[in-house]
Amino acid sequence: MLHFSKFTAAMLVAASFAIGAASAQTVLKSSDTHPDGYPTVEGVKYFGALVKERTAGRYAVEVYHSAQLGEEKDTIEQVRSGVIELNRVSLAPFNGTVKETIVPALPYIFRSEEHMHKVMDGAIGDQIKAAFEPAGLVALAFYDAGARSFYNKTKPVNSVADMKGLKFRVIQSDIFVDMVAALGANATPMPYGEVYSAIETGVIDGAENNFPSYDTAKHFEVAKNYSLDQHTILPEVFVMNKAAFDKLTPEDQAIFKQAAKDSVAKQRELWAAKVGESRKKVEAAGALITMPEKQGFIDAMKPVYEKHVTDDVLKKMVADVQAVQ
Repeated sequence: MLHFSKFTAAMLVAASFAIGAASAQTVLKSSDTHPDGYPTVEGVKYFGALVKERTAGRYAVEVYHSAQLGEEKDTIEQVRSGVIELNRVSLAPFNGTVKETIVPALPYIFRSEEHMHKVMDGAIGDQIKAAFEPAGLVALAFYDAGARSFYNKTKPVNSVADMKGLKFRVIQSDIFVDMVAALGANATPMPYGEVYSAIETGVIDGAENNFPSYDTAKHFEVAKNYSLDQHTILPEVFVMNKAAFDKLTPEDQAIFKQAAKDSVAKQRELWAAKVGESRKKVEAAGALITMPEKQGFIDAMKPVYEKHVTDDVLKKMVADVQAVQ
């Protein structure tokens, strides 16, 4: 009996340690609309792995890809209210909440991806990050989403004139609606997950996005004409609920911020590889890539800037972005 009781006591102690260890780990939920393996999904997974390692397992991140927790508009509200802790989302849906996000969402504001990196990695990026806090969010990192271009099922687009009358799905953003209108086309804001069937059934003629999204959402199957107008080089943002971030110790806050920063390099590397891979795939599947005369698109954007860059803060930001070499 003595040996049995000692064994039982030892097992109880071991069990209590195991329970303590399990309860000591905080699991954070993160949402992404893209499928598993997509560069933004993998960027957040890498962030989670670094956080887990650097906090000795006290924090873990579960990434819910493929819009399992809802489309971007829904998950923005979830992360602001604290239902989920983390979210990777395009900057455009924040335009109405965080006005500073208007600037990187403007068409042709960035001259290249390198220019965008310099801007978002510098003081202007810090200014945009700080603007998320009054909205109850901490912007941890900006991820690449490449250049967005128009694609449709109807005809190749080689000039602004070819856009006339076409119906395009856009992100739920007034800037994108006005951009399409300025080109003589019609904009239909709708969730990303509805685009394939909307093109297939003729509700819309096409949409606009980068090569990896055009590929992984299989839009190339129903809209074969991809026009490389590259109207926006719009970054993604990786955000955390501010109340959840504020509960972290200063040491853990520093770990989270550094892990997010370290994940950016990883995500950019994955992104660059994916763009090339996706372009090859859609071309092999019969997509027709055209290079339109871009200056006409740029010239048509004047009314978009006039409407959306209205106050001194935004006007200065635009000038500052354009001054970055």
